[in-house]
Amino acid sequence: MSSSAYEIRVLGTSDVNLMRQLNAVFGRAFNEPGTYGATPPDDSHIAALLSRQHVIVIVAIQNESVIGGLVAYELEKFERQRSEFYIYDLAVEAQHRRRGIATRCIQRLQVIAAERRGWVIFVQADYEDEAAIALYQKLGTREDVLHFDISPTFVLT
Repeated sequence: MSSSAYEIRVLGTSDVNLMRQLNAVFGRAFNEPGTYGATPPDDSHIAALLSRQHVIVIVAIQNESVIGGLVAYELEKFERQRSEFYIYDLAVEAQHRRRGIATRCIQRLQVIAAERRGWVIFVQADYEDEAAIALYQKLGTREDVLHFDISPTFVLT
């Protein structure tokens, strides 16, 4: 593999180290190193998540290092025998952007979604993230929706 080449790979149970590298990429890309690295889960927790079919982690690897990737979740539906796929996190190291890495990760997810009777893949973007919006508009249809964060609260009645 040349220094500019990279491989796209779907992570499995034994890829704990690669998942840790991807979390570090997310921390740098989102400027949230504490969120993605301050209190990392133990290896068994990461391996358990990577073993679950509904958790999809796709990475781009160059010279044995993760340079980008995504985490997506398959959401099985009740109204029809199909699934939706939600891209929760997607990032590429700053020095590797604009090389098609994010597009190739999403394309790999498209193949997985099609194999699993997926109906749609959806992703959110912040209004100020022009690069992400341009990428997603190139690959799909924009829908303007409202997003709400609801805190989990335990209310006993």
